[in-house]
Amino acid sequence: MNDNVLLAWVVDDDESVRWVLEQALSQAHIRVCSFESGVDFLAALQNDVPDVVVTDVHMPDMTGLELMAELALKEPDIPVIVITAHSDLDSAVSAYQSGAFEYLPKPFDVDDAVELVKRAGRQRGKTVQEPEAVSAKPIIVGQAPSMQQVFKSIGRLARSSMTALITGESGTGKELVARALHENSPRSKEPFVALNTSAIAAELLESELFGHEKGAFTGATERRIGRFEQADGGTLFLDEIGDMSTALQTRLLRVLAEKEFYRVGGTAAIKTDVRVIAATHQNLAQAVQDGSFREDLYHRLNVMRIAVPPLRERKEDIAELTRVYLDIASKELEVPTKTMSKAASEKLMQYDWPGNVRELVNICRRLTVTAAGREIVIHDLPPEIAGTDSKSSSDWTSELRRWADQKLLVEDKPLLEEALPAFERAVILSALKATHGKRREAAKLLGWGRNTLTRKIRELGLEQDRLAS
Repeated sequence: MNDNVLLAWVVDDDESVRWVLEQALSQAHIRVCSFESGVDFLAALQNDVPDVVVTDVHMPDMTGLELMAELALKEPDIPVIVITAHSDLDSAVSAYQSGAFEYLPKPFDVDDAVELVKRAGRQRGKTVQEPEAVSAKPIIVGQAPSMQQVFKSIGRLARSSMTALITGESGTGKELVARALHENSPRSKEPFVALNTSAIAAELLESELFGHEKGAFTGATERRIGRFEQADGGTLFLDEIGDMSTALQTRLLRVLAEKEFYRVGGTAAIKTDVRVIAATHQNLAQAVQDGSFREDLYHRLNVMRIAVPPLRERKEDIAELTRVYLDIASKELEVPTKTMSKAASEKLMQYDWPGNVRELVNICRRLTVTAAGREIVIHDLPPEIAGTDSKSSSDWTSELRRWADQKLLVEDKPLLEEALPAFERAVILSALKATHGKRREAAKLLGWGRNTLTRKIRELGLEQDRLAS
């Protein structure tokens, strides 16, 4: 066996997480072994030693942090990636205190997980040998005029390291465009490092970008290299840049202007040669007017803008995209490739695709598993696309379930954060309309007290003069 082949061990009591990571790492040409418990992991450590360990924080017999402490006594140089809940800041900080190489927030993207393992492997001097013909990402497909404009923009920047801003709705494929810009640039042989700034807790984002020195803050037991240093010579892709705090916007602007930065807690300036490509689904020009985004940073990023169109505006590409993603799904799942019937294809064309290409990708994966035959027919399609469930179309709970299903296909944000305020706003408006703005009567219709209704109106930002109109 080739001693230079990267070996990763996964420790998680959740069978589904182990399966997903096993599949993803194996497809990336990484040898992988998985363990249900920390006890099993430590027993196996008597006979073999991995290059990288991926472990969950919360397990019944031994926590991930306890596992790290045991591992540090036997093999202190093995990098450990800790899986933790996105909102579990305490676990993330504890992971760093315990010397974790990196933490992986749930729900995680499998591509991010694979890249983290590869990066940890490089620290151990292990590389992943992949066939030249295999691309880690699917090609960008598009015959629509709007997509041709995107291709032209990529072509114009092919010999440049110019800063670029990619705009477009969530799920349109902004990271694919960023990767294409990198792969067709003079920096193509250098690192491409991607970071979704909205997926990192605000308290950790500065360290994530710029790294930190040992002792910079409580828990900083080792020096940590940030994304700017990881991307030196290559490209740093900052997704959802509009969610970045104004304080970090100021630091980012300084790095872009001066080509140097300081690690958190550091005193020595670090030179950097990084091409920054930013992306957002927000209207940054409006954010500048609102005062939530720095105007000087906006102009610094907006040297070249590429607008990625939503899928509903490029429906002529749907058939080809569907073929591509059905083929990819079949290879991932190791099953025969399925095809779309003409009638099913027409239904895809009629749908508005609020989740854009990401929604289409997920539906292709689902259909590859759920469709009974080799040809996908209308009956196989989800109800919101097939337009079949007419009996329940007037049933608001069915509509709500369809909305929730659709959201979960394209986003991992908490559903109730969006649904509950919208629901309360709708029923309050209806009750006040029915009572001509009389709060006491409206509260009775809602089953609330008048004070509760008044508080809800204030919390939801509903003004009485608008409600009574």
